[in-house]
Amino acid sequence: MKTPANQIAPIDPINRRRFITNTSKALGTAIILSSPLISSASGFLNMYEPITVGEIMDLFIKEVPGGAKANTVDTLKAGSRDTKVTGIVTTMFATIDVIRKAISLNANFIIAHEPTFYNHLDETKWLEDDDVYRYKTALLKQHNIAVWRNHDYVHNLLPDGVRKGVVEQLGWQKFGDPGQNVYNLTPAETLSGLIGQVKQKLNIKMLRYIGDPGQLCKKVLLMPGAAGGKSQIEAIMKTKPDVMMCGEVSEWETAEYVRDARAKGDQLALVILGHIASEEPGSEFMAKWLKEKVPGVKTTHLPSGNSLSFL
Repeated sequence: MKTPANQIAPIDPINRRRFITNTSKALGTAIILSSPLISSASGFLNMYEPITVGEIMDLFIKEVPGGAKANTVDTLKAGSRDTKVTGIVTTMFATIDVIRKAISLNANFIIAHEPTFYNHLDETKWLEDDDVYRYKTALLKQHNIAVWRNHDYVHNLLPDGVRKGVVEQLGWQKFGDPGQNVYNLTPAETLSGLIGQVKQKLNIKMLRYIGDPGQLCKKVLLMPGAAGGKSQIEAIMKTKPDVMMCGEVSEWETAEYVRDARAKGDQLALVILGHIASEEPGSEFMAKWLKEKVPGVKTTHLPSGNSLSFL
């Protein structure tokens, strides 16, 4: 097949497929076409070079308004930017169990949403003599696994990647703008019915709430994660929802405000999903993004699950 000299093979989103131009003039058409790696449609040799951790990080950061941030918790917690990726795992927490599962999948790049070493900044000096910390770091090092926290960047996407994942999993796309945090359910649902739906769709066994189970809820204020009491209360003041659904609260802040609002006579309910359950869909969003943008590398979402149980 004759191929135009200026034809260019399609480049995937990671821009890492290395296509070698048609060298038939130099090597002879017969030799080139005899190679099993030749695409007869493109006339190019499709050569893949390994994708590195740093390249995947940079590709995602490029999609965030403002690009790279000087002050962010979204740094590598283990491994190197130069690590050649054999597989990717997305998760909320890079727990020891998740690390072991990643090893079994031959995945050496874990993208976690939350800290790996038990504090927001992943400071580790205070843990240096701790057996749990040393076991975990040794496991990562032994298997050459890189861990990147993607928290600030995914939240700064437009729309917020975590909320987008939650809204899609709930099936609420038609009830509101994904760039906003208020959703108007049609038809309205009782609080108990809404809780039942959310538990099923977000795979939550039990959750806490304040309110009358029979109360009708139409306007929902959705705030995944832990925005903090002041932010949550200010959002309630601004939007006047029937119910606020959030990841977690400090019990002396938002929960007490809602209790007093109800005592005053407001029909306001509060549903606490749990931090992990409320943001896990963001890690699923990340997995979908990777499968689209980096199709040449196997990506698996592994839910880290809730660390707490209920009696």
